[in-house]
Formats: sequence, C-alpha cells, structure tokens
Amino acid sequence: MDIEKQFNRIADEYDRNRKKFIPCFDDFYQSTTKFIASNITAPKRILDLGAGTGLLAYYWFLQYPEAEYVLVDIADEMLNVARRRFSGIPNVTCRMLDYAQELPEGIFDIAASALSIHHLEHEEKSCLFARIYDILPEGGLFVNYDQFCAGQPQMDHWFDSYWENQLTQEGLTDHDIALWKERRKLDRECSVEQEMKMLDECGYKTVKCIYSYQKFSVIAAIK
Repeated sequence: MDIEKQFNRIADEYDRNRKKFIPCFDDFYQSTTKFIASNITAPKRILDLGAGTGLLAYYWFLQYPEAEYVLVDIADEMLNVARRRFSGIPNVTCRMLDYAQELPEGIFDIAASALSIHHLEHEEKSCLFARIYDILPEGGLFVNYDQFCAGQPQMDHWFDSYWENQLTQEGLTDHDIALWKERRKLDRECSVEQEMKMLDECGYKTVKCIYSYQKFSVIAAIK
C-alpha cells in the first residue's frame, strides 16, 4: 500500500521535522486541543485515527492522562515510534489497522485524527465519518486536524506555493523536500466547506471549523 510505504519510510524523522512542515504547529496541535478540553467533560476513551508517531495523542494525553487511548495506523513503523513515546503507560494501546476499512470495537467519547484523512478519496471520507458517528455516544466528539485545499483554483495556487516557499526557508534538506513532494502525490484534499457538508449529511448536530491557517484547519463535529 502506497501510504503505508511512504510513512514507514520516514517514521524516525517524522517528529523531528514536523514543526518545519507545519508553520502553525503550536496553535494547530496544542492550543486547539487546550481550547477543546476547556469546553468538554473529561472523556473516558479516545480514539486516534492515523495516529502515526502518537503526536496528536500526546497533546490529548497532556489534558487527560487518565483516559484510555487507542491509536490506530496502517504504518507499523510509525506506530513503533508511538509505542516508544508511550512506553510503560498501560492506558495507551497501539493497533495496526486500516481505519478506512474498519474501526476498533466499542464506544469512544472522542475520535480524533491529525493530517491523515486527507489521503482518502472523498467518498471514503464520507463513509468514514458515518462509521465514526456510529461509535460515538450522544454528545460525543469527532475532531479532524487536517490539511485542506482552498476550493478555488487561484487560492489553491496561493496556499500551495506559499507553503512550499516556507519549507525552503526552514532549513529542510533537498531529501526532506523530495520526500514531502512524494507524499503530496497521495493527497486527496477537500475544502473545509466540503468536509463540513459531509459531516452535516452524516447527522452530526454541530459542525464547526474551530481553527484555520491557510491549508491547515481543525473541524469539530458533535453527535
């Protein structure tokens, strides 16, 4: 599978370069998670879809260290980094699983994902959002921290070219940039507006973009 191969290949260097690839890193991951946590009841179970190295789960864990976490990803080498990150913490479990095909059993108070779902085709996104809806309790929360297109050709070009120019100024090597361009070939971005419509159609009662910085946005959906 192409996505699995691409991300296994870069597992060890993934976190090291993450802040360089995401210009709004602190707001995107940390501040947004704190904002959500300040407005919800402490969750008992949290599902991280496309968890990779466990980076998103780490920021949730800082808020809710007592919760049970299930991290799923199709790239086992990425999950090995997550296993090392949470070594000795019994309430964090990592599972190699293709979430586009199935989800873990049981009910989760929160399902979250970071920079993963944009790899799915739009029809797959809609199907996934419906399955997530089914594993949430009433009032449960789905949060997607992801990468989006602008939905307009000229703005798409502005966002993409500015992002690439930023990367070249961050001290990334030619090798880093080349791998990034290869990963970009796997992207199937939709716009924020398109994704919010998909979520509305799945029956979520509240859908809101709670953070946005050019290509990077966070959408929260409450069942």
